[in-house]
Amino acid sequence: MSNTNSQIAQQLSHLASVLHQQRTGVAPKAVTAVISEDTLVVTLHDALTPVEKDLARTPEGASHVREFHRQLFSSGSESMRREIKRITGREVCEATAEIETPTGVVVHAFTTGAMVQVFLLTPEVVPYTGTDRDSIERADDDGFGQATDLDSR
Repeated sequence: MSNTNSQIAQQLSHLASVLHQQRTGVAPKAVTAVISEDTLVVTLHDALTPVEKDLARTPEGASHVREFHRQLFSSGSESMRREIKRITGREVCEATAEIETPTGVVVHAFTTGAMVQVFLLTPEVVPYTGTDRDSIERADDDGFGQATDLDSR
């Protein structure tokens, strides 16, 4: 295969976005595809329509939204399977979908029979590890040091 996993993942992400928009009328905010050995996981971020988001606010509504997307995935996955075969050169052995209704994330996991666990993480927050010299110098000139000097006299 001439394509790298990164190029394949990019093609599959684009494909998943286009197919989702064709089926629902809404383009996901972002799509992530990860390929590792015999597993492909495609995540569509913020993929719910405004009506689905409102409906998903209650447990019963969320259940309806999940079931709708499972059926939508089931009925529309054949075109995705064909394109995965075309892009990767490999057949899809199994396919499943799950939706996290509070966040609107749709996960499609394609495996060869292995158990796949997908964990969606909160956005990464990188702690500040350096020093801001200008801020430190300005903090020294904030007047608090002068008041302390006067108190010690």
